[in-house]
Parts: sequence; structure tokens; C-alpha cells
Amino acid sequence: MMESITPARAFRRLLEGPGLVVAPGAYDGITARLVEQAGFPLVYMTGAGTSVARGYPDYGLLTLTEMAENAGILARSVSVPVLADADTGYGNELNVTRTVREFESRGVAGIHLEDQVSPKRCGHLDGKDVIPRAAFVSKIRAAAAARTNADFVLVARTDAVAVHGLDDAIDRANAALDAGADVAFVEAPTQLDDIAAIPRRVHGPCLLNVVGGGRTPISDLREVESMGYRIAILPVLLLAAVMQAGDAVLEDLKHSRQAPTGGTSIRETFRRLGSEAWDGIGRAKG
Repeated sequence: MMESITPARAFRRLLEGPGLVVAPGAYDGITARLVEQAGFPLVYMTGAGTSVARGYPDYGLLTLTEMAENAGILARSVSVPVLADADTGYGNELNVTRTVREFESRGVAGIHLEDQVSPKRCGHLDGKDVIPRAAFVSKIRAAAAARTNADFVLVARTDAVAVHGLDDAIDRANAALDAGADVAFVEAPTQLDDIAAIPRRVHGPCLLNVVGGGRTPISDLREVESMGYRIAILPVLLLAAVMQAGDAVLEDLKHSRQAPTGGTSIRETFRRLGSEAWDGIGRAKG
């Protein structure tokens, strides 16, 4: 009998394997499928994209149920594992416990939890604040204990660089790993030397957030890998591309008054979203 590999186990195997795991950000079933079909082994559910897709800036305005529901849509849309943004865990240790269970029950492979004061905001904006380190560690400990699947990956994110500096952020990352986190995510370092120092000083796998136009001045993923990072997420890569393409085609339509005639056919669009499998079900029923 073939071994059944859960999404969380598949994510663990990626972490145990060689090389940098690159995870472009997705915010719905379409963008998740694009990431998988492009050959990437991990989909990242971007909190910023999830918020923007619902008409809000990334200011911590979405609830646990909205975020978990979207994560479930991504997880059911692809066969590769999904790592999801779970913001601050939406409250204290009790809320964090429910957060882990809600994401886990939807087939998500892992989440990241952060130490920002709620309501949080995008890690590459001004005006952030963080909770005390002991409170953050307590949340991570509760999240680790809440897992029903030991393979479920817990990423601890700290935004302390912008508030207290790099040393405190690294101390928080290491304390979170000691409390049961699997991966450390030090958000928004602003100097190349600091970016390179993080994997050396953190005693566990590290994730880097690569945001075009953000605070972290690096874009070459080969350099990120050479520094020792295990995961690179690109949360707004597709979001920015979709917005730029949408602006361009709408501007062209406004001035030319001509509907585009080229591009992907509607049949091919549906095929990429699984129409052939659904057709097979219909034929079998008949």
C-alpha cells in the first residue's frame, strides 16, 4: 500500500531537503493554481493579498474565520502544501489554540504567527508595535501544543527589528524556536549585513520575506539561498502583476473601445482550473 503523504508531511520533507524553498504568494484558487502549475513546491497564502482581495489594506482588518476560510480554498485548489499567514493568532493563548485547529482542519500545511500588537499591519509599513517577548513565547508554546498533527509546521514571525532592533528580534526568534516553533521569520531587516546575519545567529531554519518595494533590500534568491535561508516567500509578486495587468487592459479598453480578442481561451482557462476532471465525473454518471 502506498504511503499517504499529508500536506504537512510534504512541507516537512521540503524543509528537510536541499536548497531554498521558494513560495510565491497566492490569495485565491486561481493564483494558487498558477503557482503550482509553474512548478513551485509550496504555495504561500499572503495575508496582504487576502486582505486586498476583499477590498481592504493589510491593516489587520480580517478575522480568523475569513483568513482560515481563504486558506482552505487554497489548500483544496492545489496538491502542493500551503503555508498560510495567521497574523497574530487573533487573541491570547486560547484564540491561538483555536487558530491552529481551524487552519489545520482545512488541510493547510503550516502557518506563521507574529508578535505584533493587534490590530497588526503589513510588516513593511511604519507604525508597528510588538507585544512583550514573554507573551509572544507563550503564544508560540500554546500553538505548538494545539497541533493534532505533529507535522503541522509552525513559523514564528517577529517584527521586533523595526521596534527594538536586530538583537531583540533574534532573541525572540530563538526563544520561539525553543518554545516549539519549527521555523523563524525575522520580518523586514533593512540592511544586507543584518539579512545575512539572521541565519547565522538563529538556531533553526529561517524564512525571508522578499517584498518588491519593501524594506528588505534583496531580490536575488540565489543570494538569499547562499546566506542560509530555507524558505523565501514572495507575498505580493502575483498581486502586483495582476493589478498592473488589470490597469493596462482597462486603460486600453477605455481609449480604444475595442475588447481584446487574443489571449487564453475560456476553454483553456477552465482546463487549468480542473474542468477535465469534472467532465470525467459527468461522463461517468451518464
